[in-house]
Amino acid sequence: MKLFDVYPLYDVTPTHAKDVYVYDEKGIEYLDFYGGHAVISIGHGHNHYKERLTKQLNYIGFYSNAVKNPLQQELANAIGEQSSCHNYQLFLCSSGAEANENALKLASFVTGKKRIIAFNHSFHGRTSAAVAATDNLAINAPLNLQQEVTFLPFNDEKLLEAEIKKGDVCAVIFEAIQGVGGLDEPSEKFIYTMDRLCKINNACLIADEVQAGFSRTGTFFSYQKYRIEPDIISMAKGMGNGFPIGGVLAHSSIKSKHGMLGTTFGGNHLACSASLAVLDVLKKEDLQEHAKELGDYFIEYAKNIPSVKKIKGRGLMLGLEFDFQVSTLRKELIYNQHIFTGGSSNKNLLRILPPLTVQKKHIDLFFQKLEKALKAINA
Repeated sequence: MKLFDVYPLYDVTPTHAKDVYVYDEKGIEYLDFYGGHAVISIGHGHNHYKERLTKQLNYIGFYSNAVKNPLQQELANAIGEQSSCHNYQLFLCSSGAEANENALKLASFVTGKKRIIAFNHSFHGRTSAAVAATDNLAINAPLNLQQEVTFLPFNDEKLLEAEIKKGDVCAVIFEAIQGVGGLDEPSEKFIYTMDRLCKINNACLIADEVQAGFSRTGTFFSYQKYRIEPDIISMAKGMGNGFPIGGVLAHSSIKSKHGMLGTTFGGNHLACSASLAVLDVLKKEDLQEHAKELGDYFIEYAKNIPSVKKIKGRGLMLGLEFDFQVSTLRKELIYNQHIFTGGSSNKNLLRILPPLTVQKKHIDLFFQKLEKALKAINA
């Protein structure tokens, strides 16, 4: 049987990994500055992570949400402690798309409305409503396009106000730092305008923290740079360090009822153990502050690279923009310099999402190899 061919693949076959390095079947060592789409938060193969998962597996790995699982409450408490989002309720699922799907569904339940406002270059997932709210027609099937979604540019306050005042908007969903879209950020003024307009027009403000959450940007959630309290927060990638887990935080003003949301695999014993291990390490190793400090170090170094035209992002969710498309540069980096990096819908942007355990020596090595790669492609 053939695999369904939907992924363009680099000719690299990883066999094992440790901290910020990945190794292929030939024994070649790769510096991981992409973290598998920002998933690897506490480094590959962290000892505490492996020990906690192994210990849990020796007891019980899975049972359904029809029975009590105290690990779910333990996880809710730990997220509340580290994020300071005490005034929220946790619903667990298995992926970022599922988190956003449930967030949008919840907003529609709460408001009784169905139109979504999303933003240009957004990416929220590949399921029904989540992909409809993703600004990429190529990954939307006709089935998805029946959803009512309006895409707006960041920072156009008058247009946002005109749309939300029509009275049919259930949710405004935004990324405080866009991931796949290319590291663009709304202005602080626009953030507060979104928050205000949602409150006075009975619409839910959804902060999509699927990629940015769990301390990647130097705050636990990227929206926490601002003084807002979203109605709903979605999260996933970094919360499990590779184990599939996602979640929705619903503000306490949102009332739950049985059957409103559901999931088979979400919040299972192994998933909770994986996320608890991540939170243990984030706290013990102070990786949130570390991400902020290393992000500042990266940005200062990048300012000295003449080919870099723009530096985007914060913490360890970063982008380097050039005046040329970076596809050839990425190939040079992976095949000859042995560094994993990411792309985006901005074809000139190199996306940088290393494990939060990355050190200054790794950043130094990255830039040394980046300069070699730039010389190679311009030779």
